[in-house]
Amino acid sequence: MSDMSLQDTQNEDSSEDDEMNLEWLTLEDSESIRWASTPHRYSVAPAVVIGILFSVVLIGIPIIVASYLQYTNTNYVVTDRGLYSKRGILSKNVKQIGFDKVQNISYSQSALGSSLGYGSVDISTAGGSGVELQFRNIPDPASIQELIAREIDAQQQPTPDDSTDTDAVLNEILSELRAIRSAVTGEPVEEPPSGTRTVSDERPTERWATNEAKSHEW
Repeated sequence: MSDMSLQDTQNEDSSEDDEMNLEWLTLEDSESIRWASTPHRYSVAPAVVIGILFSVVLIGIPIIVASYLQYTNTNYVVTDRGLYSKRGILSKNVKQIGFDKVQNISYSQSALGSSLGYGSVDISTAGGSGVELQFRNIPDPASIQELIAREIDAQQQPTPDDSTDTDAVLNEILSELRAIRSAVTGEPVEEPPSGTRTVSDERPTERWATNEAKSHEW
């Protein structure tokens, strides 16, 4: 799903997002929200239909009210660090999963959900049993799955600081190897000039060619 289609979905639900109450959400420093939504408005349609059918015996009204309250009190959030969900009418049930723990992401749509534009995204974690977190009946689940996958990939990309740390470790290992070779051969340790790459001057092909030349001299 393209970024344009995801943007269209966000624009369609912008009025709902503005009315969402996210006071329950506690973010870390510099953590930002990428997407937030309630379940799709049409996901309450089955409960409304059932409620209307049973309204003659006064059971339908509580069904409709309960479905509406569940819809308005369910929030799903994707940030640049992880996933959050909040459910509950009288009490709150909040779940959070960091991207480093996500093992698998999948989405599903029923026949009704596919026709009305909603479905569910299931998130499994490493070491977990089954689905650990579900974004249920959300708009355009395929786009949200792709958004989560992109955020996970972005988290796994090495930062410049990580590259610097890796180079420092490699240089330290090379220095230790030179010291060991100097102790074995008795040759002085030759440190590379400042500002140059600390890689071996001899490559395997060059080393082989030198040995071959020496054998011809003998």
